[in-house]
Amino acid sequence: MLGRVGAWWGVIGVSLLIGWAVVRLSPIAAEAWAMSWGWMEWALAVPWLLFMLVGEGYRGFQKGFAPRVAARARYLREHPTTLRVALAPAFCMGFFDATRKRMIVSWAVTTGIVLLILGVRLLPQPWRGIVDLGVVAGLSWGLVAIVVYGVYALTAQSFDHPTDTPGTEPVE
Repeated sequence: MLGRVGAWWGVIGVSLLIGWAVVRLSPIAAEAWAMSWGWMEWALAVPWLLFMLVGEGYRGFQKGFAPRVAARARYLREHPTTLRVALAPAFCMGFFDATRKRMIVSWAVTTGIVLLILGVRLLPQPWRGIVDLGVVAGLSWGLVAIVVYGVYALTAQSFDHPTDTPGTEPVE
C-alpha cells in the first residue's frame, strides 16, 4: 500500500510542479501577445517555439524525463522506503537514490534551469513573453507526457524503461 501511494504521489507531485510552472508563466507569455510585434519579434518567436516544442517537449520530456519519472515511480511502488515515499516527486526526478550519473545530471539541469529563470526575468516584454511562450509550450507537452507515461507505468503489466537506480546500470 505504501508503495502505491508513493508511486502515485511521485507522478502527481512532478505533474503539479510542471503544471504550476505552466500556470505561472502563461500570463507572462500572454502579455507578450497583447503587444505589437515587429519582424524581429516574429523572427525569434517562431523558431524558438518550434525549438522548444521539439527540444524540450519531445526530446527532453517525451523521450527522456517523462519515461524516467514513470519508471522510477514504478520502481518506488515495488521498493518503497519512508524517505522515498515522503519525497516521491524528488525521487522520481532522480535527485536521490539514483546512479551517480543520474544525480549529477538531475542536479545540474535543475541548477541550469534556475539560473535561466533568473536571467529571463531580467528581459523586458515582449522578449520575456516570447521566451516564456516557448517554455510554456514545451512544459505543456512535458506535462501531458508525464501523465500519460505515469498512468501507463503504474497500470500496465510491464514498463521497460530504465530507472537509473543504483545497481541497475546497464552493462557496457
